[in-house]
Amino acid sequence: MPTVLVTGATDGLGRALTERLASEGATVLAHARSEERGRETLTDLIDGPADVRLVTADLASLAEVRALADQVPDRLDILVNNAGIGSSNPPGGRRESADGHELRFAVNYLAGFLLTVLLRDRLAAAAPARIVNVASAGQMAIDFDNVMLERDYTGVRAYCQSKLAQIMHAFDLAEELEDAGVSANALHPGTYMPTKMVLAAGSTPATPLEQGLDDTWRLAAEPGLDGVTGRYFFGVDEARADAQAYDADARRRLRELSTQLVGL
Repeated sequence: MPTVLVTGATDGLGRALTERLASEGATVLAHARSEERGRETLTDLIDGPADVRLVTADLASLAEVRALADQVPDRLDILVNNAGIGSSNPPGGRRESADGHELRFAVNYLAGFLLTVLLRDRLAAAAPARIVNVASAGQMAIDFDNVMLERDYTGVRAYCQSKLAQIMHAFDLAEELEDAGVSANALHPGTYMPTKMVLAAGSTPATPLEQGLDDTWRLAAEPGLDGVTGRYFFGVDEARADAQAYDADARRRLRELSTQLVGL
């Protein structure tokens, strides 16, 4: 049975996906921001009959992302980059990560970028393997002269550019890893699912969590999708992302910037 890493497993879609994969016999590495948070929210799964193992890292710290990779075994079949921060304007305005990067760009995108690089060989060892970036239909083109939004900051803009970056990253990974037998896709799992993030923002839920779960599980585990790679899905339907995602030069600039920011 596969070994799966799900980031952001303590709530909402991440927790639901952890429960489903574990019930199907997978070994699930369930990521939490801290040991305390993980034990508080996942004890029933960790101590239950399924093989669910807690791994921890604050994704706002690149050092902790590296430590998270060290908690992953030598073989990994599926990586689901799900953890993220929503679009609400944070109290006090723009915030930065432990490394001085705009917080949503750091948590929603850079953490997954670095984690995937660090786990690439382990995924290739398990080929055919899969990477799923849980993105969003909310996307805004990246202004490479203002990536960290030191000007004209809003929570929505920060969120939307970080989600487009996740899609661009998936497209790059698909090209890089195709010969290694590792697929990479991104999806919008649902609009305003009833997760803690959505409810905290005061938004009215629209898509049932079960639907978002089914759509994400499909990309991670549906046997019929072996070999499908480099796609962006709106639910189960292949869709068109923001135009910048198909701009090879923009993806190159993002890749080079990201490599520099994470210290590779």
